[in-house]
Amino acid sequence: MGRRPTKIENAALLSVGGIGYGALLFVWFSLPAYLGPIIDAMGLSGTQAGVLAGAIPLTYIPLGLLSGLVIDRVGARVGIGVGVALAGLGQLGRASAPDFPSMLAFTLLMGVGATGLTFGLPKLAAELYPTDLVGRAASVYLVASYAGSASAFALGRPVLGPALGGWRPLFFASGAAAIGLAGVWALLAWSIPAGNHESDDDGGSFRLASLTDDVRAVFAHRDLRLLVVLGTMYLFINHGLQGWLVTLFETRGVDPSLAGGVTSVLVAGQVVGVLAIPAIAERVDRPREAVIACGCIAGVGVAGLFFEPSVALLLAAPVALVGLGMGGLAPLIRAIPVELDGIGPALTGTAVGLVFAVGEIGGFLGPVVIGALRDATGSFTPGLALVLAATLVAAGAGAAMSEL
Repeated sequence: MGRRPTKIENAALLSVGGIGYGALLFVWFSLPAYLGPIIDAMGLSGTQAGVLAGAIPLTYIPLGLLSGLVIDRVGARVGIGVGVALAGLGQLGRASAPDFPSMLAFTLLMGVGATGLTFGLPKLAAELYPTDLVGRAASVYLVASYAGSASAFALGRPVLGPALGGWRPLFFASGAAAIGLAGVWALLAWSIPAGNHESDDDGGSFRLASLTDDVRAVFAHRDLRLLVVLGTMYLFINHGLQGWLVTLFETRGVDPSLAGGVTSVLVAGQVVGVLAIPAIAERVDRPREAVIACGCIAGVGVAGLFFEPSVALLLAAPVALVGLGMGGLAPLIRAIPVELDGIGPALTGTAVGLVFAVGEIGGFLGPVVIGALRDATGSFTPGLALVLAATLVAAGAGAAMSEL
C-alpha cells in the first residue's frame, strides 16, 4: 500500500485545482465582460448574444450526468486536467472566430471542459478531506473561481484588454495561459498520491449495470431532487445576471469601466458568502436554514436592481447582496450530497452531475430569456422579475429539504 498525501500536499492539490477553476471562469466570463463590443463586431441580436452567454451552461444539460458518472470512474484528477485544457483550447478558438456559429462552437467546447472542473473538484475535495470539512474545502476552490470571474470584469475589460489591443488578443493570451496551467496540473496530480478518504467502491466500472445503479440511487433520493430544483434556480440567477449585468448598466448610461467595476462587486459578495455562510452553517449545524437565508438575501438584492439611482455606485449595494446569497449557495449545493444517506463521497460526482445536468437548463435559459425579453420589450425589467422569482423558489426548495 502506497503512502497517503500530507496535509500540505492536499492543500496544494486543492489550491491548484481552484486556480484551474479560476482560469476557467476568467475565459468563460471574458465574453460577457466584452459582450457589447462583440455584439457590435459580429452584428449579433440580443437573442444570439444570450445564446453565447448561455452556451457553456447549455453543455451541462446533455453532458452533466454523463460527466459525473465518468469522473466517479476515471477520477477527479483526470477530469480537472482535461477540463482546464479544453477551456484553454476553446478560448484560443474564440480569439479568431469570425462569426456567430464558430464562436458558438468554440464556446461549447469550453463547456465540455467546464464539466470536468465542476464535477471533478467536489469529487477531489471528498477524496482529500473528511465529510465535515468538504464544505470548507469547496470554499477554497470556489474563492479561486470567483477571483477568475471578477478578474474578467475588473481587469480583463478595463485593463488587460486595452493593453493587449482588444478582446481577441485577450482571448488568445488567456487561452494560452489556461493550456499552460493544464500542464502544471498534470505534473502535480501525477506526483501526489491518492487521497485519504477514497472509499473502497470509488471508481466503479463502466458496465451498464454499474452506471444504472448509480443513476438510480441518485434519482431516487428526495432531497437530491429538491437540490436539483435549488441548483436550477441558482444557475438561472447566476448566469442570467452575470451574462447581462454589464450591458444592463451600460444601457442606463453607466461608463463601461464603472459598469465592469460594479459587476465585479457581485463576485466580491460571492467571495464573502462562500467563506462565511458555510462556516456559520457548520458551526450552528443549520445547513437548511442557511439555504433559505441565501435565497432571501439574493432576493432583496435583485429587488434593488429595479431602481436606477442617480449615483451609479449605489448599485453596488444590491449587487453585493445578490453575490452574498449566491456565494453562500455555491458550496452548500456541492457539499450537501456528501451528507445525504445513500450518496456520500462515492456518488458525489454523479450527484453533482445530476444537479448541474438538470440545473444548467436554468443556467442556459437565464441569459437567453433575459436577452429575448429585452428584444421583445426593449427593457431588462421582465428578466429581472423572473430572476427575483427564482430567488424565492430557491428559498422554498431549501425549506422543503428534510435530511439537513
